[in-house]
Amino acid sequence: MVFLSFFLCLLLMAVSENDAAERIQVFVIPHSHMDVGWVYTVQESMHAYASNVYSSVVEELSRVKSRKFIAVEQEFFRLWWVNVATDWHQKQVRQLLNEGRLEFIIGGQVMHDEAVTDVDDAILQLSEGHGFLYETFGVRPRFGWHVDPFGASATTPVLFALAGFDAHLISRIDYDLKDDMQKNKKLQFVWRGSPSLKEKQEIFTHTMDQFSYCTPSHLPFSNRSGFYWNGVALFPDPPKDGIYPNMSLPVTKETVELYAQTMVDNIKQRAQWFRTSHVLWPWGCDKQFFNASVQFMNMDVLMNYINTHSDKYGVAVQYATLQDYFQTVHQTNLSWDVRGNQDFLPYSTEPFQAWTGFYGSRNVLKGVARRASSLLYAAESLFTRYRISYPDGPVQREWALDKLKALRWAVSEVQHHDGITGTESPKVADMYMEHLMQGMMGAEELLAAIFLLPQTLEPSNDIHHTPLTRSTRVKSDSGNVLEQHIIVYNPLAWNISTYINISVAYALAVVLDDDGKAVPAQIQQSMESSTVYDLFFVVELGGLQYRKYIVQFPQSHCDTGSACGATHVARVVKFTKKNVSQWKRTGRKLLPVLNECYKLMFDQETNLLHSITDRCEKMRVRVQQDFWEYEANGDVHSGPISDNYIFTANGSAIPAYKSVAMEIVAGKVVSEIRQYFYREEEDKNHTYSVVTRVPVGFEGGLACFRLEQSYKVGPLEMNRETVFRTCTSLKNNRTLFTDNNGYQMMKRTYKTFVNNTIARNYYPMVRAAYIQDDSSRVVFLGERAHGVASLSQGQLEVMLHRRLWNNQEWNLGYNLTLNDSSVVRPVLWMMLGSPSALSSIYQQEALELQHRPVVMPIDQPQKPWNQGEKFSGPFVQPVVVPQNLHMQTLSIPGWNYSPDHTQHLHSLNSGRPQYTLHNKTDKTIMFHNCYVNQDLMERVGVKYKFCL
Repeated sequence: MVFLSFFLCLLLMAVSENDAAERIQVFVIPHSHMDVGWVYTVQESMHAYASNVYSSVVEELSRVKSRKFIAVEQEFFRLWWVNVATDWHQKQVRQLLNEGRLEFIIGGQVMHDEAVTDVDDAILQLSEGHGFLYETFGVRPRFGWHVDPFGASATTPVLFALAGFDAHLISRIDYDLKDDMQKNKKLQFVWRGSPSLKEKQEIFTHTMDQFSYCTPSHLPFSNRSGFYWNGVALFPDPPKDGIYPNMSLPVTKETVELYAQTMVDNIKQRAQWFRTSHVLWPWGCDKQFFNASVQFMNMDVLMNYINTHSDKYGVAVQYATLQDYFQTVHQTNLSWDVRGNQDFLPYSTEPFQAWTGFYGSRNVLKGVARRASSLLYAAESLFTRYRISYPDGPVQREWALDKLKALRWAVSEVQHHDGITGTESPKVADMYMEHLMQGMMGAEELLAAIFLLPQTLEPSNDIHHTPLTRSTRVKSDSGNVLEQHIIVYNPLAWNISTYINISVAYALAVVLDDDGKAVPAQIQQSMESSTVYDLFFVVELGGLQYRKYIVQFPQSHCDTGSACGATHVARVVKFTKKNVSQWKRTGRKLLPVLNECYKLMFDQETNLLHSITDRCEKMRVRVQQDFWEYEANGDVHSGPISDNYIFTANGSAIPAYKSVAMEIVAGKVVSEIRQYFYREEEDKNHTYSVVTRVPVGFEGGLACFRLEQSYKVGPLEMNRETVFRTCTSLKNNRTLFTDNNGYQMMKRTYKTFVNNTIARNYYPMVRAAYIQDDSSRVVFLGERAHGVASLSQGQLEVMLHRRLWNNQEWNLGYNLTLNDSSVVRPVLWMMLGSPSALSSIYQQEALELQHRPVVMPIDQPQKPWNQGEKFSGPFVQPVVVPQNLHMQTLSIPGWNYSPDHTQHLHSLNSGRPQYTLHNKTDKTIMFHNCYVNQDLMERVGVKYKFCL
C-alpha cells in the first residue's frame, strides 16, 4: 500500500512537470491595421483616428514598462511625426525604440499589394519608408507583416530577404489550402521565392491561421465585440465624449474570468496548428488603438489574471513584438519545410469568392499609377546626370528633390493593397489620382527646367555639350512654315530605335532631328477626330539620352524633292461593316498586312484577324481576336456576385458585339488596322475598338517584333466585365505563364473546381503573359496590370474593364460596388515566334513598353525661331549597358545621414544636427538586385557595379 502511494505520487509529479513543459507561451502583439486609403481618404483617417493611435500608444507605452506595440505603415506615422507629434512624443518614440518596446514592421510607406504591383514600385515604397526610418531613428525594419494583401506573391519574400529581413508573415491565402496547412502544422516554412537565388535569399515565413490578424471578436458572454475596449472608430469626427460604438465590456471582477477563458480557449485552438508551444496572438484589427489607454488598461488586468492562474490555464501571456516571437521560435532549433518559388495566387475565401476581380478593377487608376512610376524613373535618372555635370547649375537641388519626393510619395501611396488594386471607394480613388497627377506635373516641371534652362557655367565634364543644331527649311511656294519643338528622352540605358506619335492640327508635317536632318515620318487622319492628324516619326536615341526634334508645318504646297519627301502621307481605307449574323464561310478573302517580321492576314468576310506568320521562321499561327463579356449577378439573393474584389462568372462569356467595321492605313513607319465592334447591328457608335499598329522599316531591331494594340473600352453597361480574347491554333493545354510583379515568370496550370472554375483560373499579369506549345509562343506585354486566363485550348483572354453594382449591404455601406463608368484605353504589345527566339527578347520588350520615350512639346506651332532664340539646353551623351543588364534605378535619394552607421547613431543620440551631404551627390544605382551607394560619381563610365 505504501508502494502504491509512492507510485501515485511519482505519477502526479511527472504529470505536473509535463504540464509545465507543454505550457503555451503566448506573444500578444498589439497593433492597428491602418489602411492608407480604402474607404476613407488619408486626410479623413488622420483626423478620425490615425493621429490618436500614435499619440495615445506612445503615451501608454511610456506609462507601463511591460507594454509593447508594432507600427506598420509609414505614411500615417510620418504625417503624425511631422504634423502632430510634440517634442515630448518624439523623445518618447526614440526611447521606446531603444528599449525595443516600439517596433517598426515592414517599414514601407504602405503595406503594398502583391498581385498587381510592379517590383520597381514595391522597392520604391519600401525604400521611401526605410529611408525616413534610418534618417530619423537609425533603425531598419527586420520583419514582414503582409497580413492583408489579397494573396501572396513569391516576389515579396525575395524582396524582403534582399532588404535584410529576418522573417516574413502572411495571412490571406486560399481557404482550402490554409485549412490543409493548419491540419498538418505546415503554416510555418522557409520560403525560397526565387528559383535562381534559391537559398541565398530565403526567408522564414509564418502564415496567420484562420483568425488572421484580428483578435477574435466573438464573446460567448456578450453581444459586443471582444478585446476592442476602445470600440469602433467614428467618421468624420471622433466623439467629443469619448464614447465609441461597440466598446467591449470592461474587464471587471465579474467579467475577468469569462474573458480569460475565452482568450485561453482561442489560444489553445491556435496552438494545435503550430509545431512549437509558442503562439503569436495578434491583438488589434482595422483602425484600433485610437484610445490606447482603455485598451491597455483592460488588457493589463486580463493578462495579469491569466498569468496568476497560469497553472490552471496552461498558458503564460506577455506583450511582445515580432522580434520577441521570431527569436523565440528560432531558438527551438527546429528544421522547417522548404517552399520553392510557388506563390499563393489566386486567393479565394469561399468556393464562390475568388479574389481575382481586382486584377482588372479601376483600369484607369492602374494605368495612371504605372505611367507616374515611369515618369518618376525618367526624371530621377535625368536629374541625377544633370547634377553630375552641373552641380551648381540653375536647377536647384532642393527644388528638384521636392518635385521628385512628391511623386515618390504619390507612387508609393497608391501601391497600398486597397489602392492600385482598385478596391477603394470612389473618393479614395480620386485622392490617389489627384496625388499622382500633382506629382506628375511637378516632375514635368523638373524635366522642362533641365531641358530648357540655359547652362551659364562650363560643364564639369563632357557628358553634356552645346548642340550644333541647325534647322533645314522645307521648300514651299511661299516659304510660310510653322514650327513646333519637341524633346524626346530615352530613360533606358539601352540604345533604342522606335517611333513616337503626336497629335497635330495640320495635314502635312516634316520632322527634323537636332542635326537638321529629315527623319522618316508618317501623317494620317486621326480616328478620334476629323480635325486632328496623327504624326508618327522615327526616333533613334542612345541610353539615357534626349534629342530635340523640330516639326515643321508647311502652309502651302511642299516640294517632294525637299525634306517633305521624308514624310509619308498615309490614306485610310475603309471596309464594309460586317454583321455576325451574315457570317457564313470565312477565310476565303484574306487581306495581308506585313512588315519585315510578320504577315498578318485579315478576313474581309468578318473584319477579324485570321492568322499571323512569323516571316523569319516561316511559322504560321491561326489567330482570332475579339471582345467578350461576362454578365455579372448583382442580386445577393439570386446567387454569388462580382464586386471590387471578387470575380464570379455567372456562366461563360458571350460575344460583346454583333457587327465589326475595319479600316486599314498602310504606312511607311507604321501600318494601322482599326477595328470597331458594335453591340447591335443597327448601332451608329461602336462600343469597343482595337487599333493594331505594325511597325515598318525596323528590320533587325526590337520594334520589328512588336504588334502594338491600343484598346478603347467603355462606358460599359452595368454588371459587365469585358475581356479581349485571343484564340490561336497553339496546343497549350490551357497552361498559361504570367509574371510575378515583373520579377519572374510563373507557370499556371489549368485547374478544375467543383464551383467557380473560371474565376479561380484567373491570374494577375503585371508586365507579361504568354501561352506556348512545342513550336510557338504568343506573348502579351502590358503597361498596366490586368487579369488573364487560358480557359480553352490555345486561348488567352485579358480582362480590360469592369462595371458592377450589387445590393450587398457591406458593399453599399462602404460604396465599394465598382460602378466605374469610365472609358479605358490600355495598350498591349503582342509578339509571336518560337519559344527560343522570344525568350531572349520579350523581357527587354516589356521594359521598353514600361519605359517608353518621354515626349515633351516645349511650345505650340509658331513662326520659326530666330537665330538668337535657338534652343540652348544641354545635349546628353548616351550611356549604354549590355543588353543582359537593366539599370533598375539611378537616383538621388535626398536623405541626410552619414554613410558611417556608428557616426549616424552617435549624431542621433547626441541630438546634434544630422549630417548633410552639402554639394555632393548621394546616388543609388541598382542593376537587377545589386545596390551600389556612391558618395560622388565622377562621370559616366566610371565604376558602375553590374550584377548579372
